[in-house]
Amino acid sequence: MLYLWLYPLHTEFPILNVFRYLSFRTIYAAVTAFLVAFVLAPPLIRKLQEIKLGQNIREDGPQRHLLKSGTPTMGGVLILFAVMLSTLLWADVTNRYVWVVLFATIGFGVIGFMDDYRKFTGARSKGLTASQKFALQILITLALGVFVYSLPSYSTKLSLPFFKSLMPDIGMFYIPFIVVVIVGASNAVNLTDGLDGLAIGPIMIASFAYTLVAYVAGNKIMADYLLIPYIEGAGEVAIFTAAIFGSSLGFLWFNTYPASVFMGDVGSLPLGAALGTVAVVSKHELLLVLVGGVFVIEAVSVIFQVVSFKSRGKRIFLMAPIHHHFEMKGWEEPKVVVRLWIIAILLALLSLSTLKLR
Repeated sequence: MLYLWLYPLHTEFPILNVFRYLSFRTIYAAVTAFLVAFVLAPPLIRKLQEIKLGQNIREDGPQRHLLKSGTPTMGGVLILFAVMLSTLLWADVTNRYVWVVLFATIGFGVIGFMDDYRKFTGARSKGLTASQKFALQILITLALGVFVYSLPSYSTKLSLPFFKSLMPDIGMFYIPFIVVVIVGASNAVNLTDGLDGLAIGPIMIASFAYTLVAYVAGNKIMADYLLIPYIEGAGEVAIFTAAIFGSSLGFLWFNTYPASVFMGDVGSLPLGAALGTVAVVSKHELLLVLVGGVFVIEAVSVIFQVVSFKSRGKRIFLMAPIHHHFEMKGWEEPKVVVRLWIIAILLALLSLSTLKLR
């Protein structure tokens, strides 16, 4: 909104010409989101404590986690608020891709809120059922997929990392492909959110990586130079991902070990969906496997564990997701978290290298 309000005045006030530059607005979107999250977190935590909205801890996990019982949760509401406010302030709100990513984030945020609300109000001790959550997630992503597919300028070709000319066109199958990418990313982040700071760190890293990807994908000169698909208008999405980065950084201050607040499903589900949607909009869907490699590892560990136990009656890991396996082996929680952050950083660097290595 600031762009639409202030940039037209640049002829009278030359200093306002800075709003023309995407890089300027991207940086300040991150700063704004950080400040909003950082400033509002303490009063939110106090309010959550007052209404006794605390986390329930599973008893079959590492016993040291029982000490976290009652820690305020649903802090993801703050992240979403900071992201939405910062994006609406600094992005060009006439850009359709901005509303695509906001639609996915809000939609999955509502699902996460419903799930958390039912858990902590007694309406349903375990929240929404898995089938209810998947049905709602698929419904939202189908609507989003149909809209993106119907855009006349949008391509159904897939950009393959490390390949410059191999771009298979999957046609109508692009709609279910979008569903798989976004729903998969959302639930993978949700599975990762099990230790203090574990999920928010890779989210921050992945959002930073996709800020660069969206920026270059929306810049014709850079896109042509790097031999990647040019998506007109996609650059504005960099403001959205920068806002995720900033709000995540602010939330991490309070979510780092020992956490003062957890994000809950209202945070993990929409943030994962946001990353998946940005991957779709920027036409780097498959790159998400690398950028969000930690989330993929966590999700795959659960799948392998379930399949192995049901087919052979044996477990592969001491406990799934895999971060609990390392805890059961004796690793301290901060060590597990930081080492997975390191892996996330390395994978993000590798993913960014694919923009040039083609």
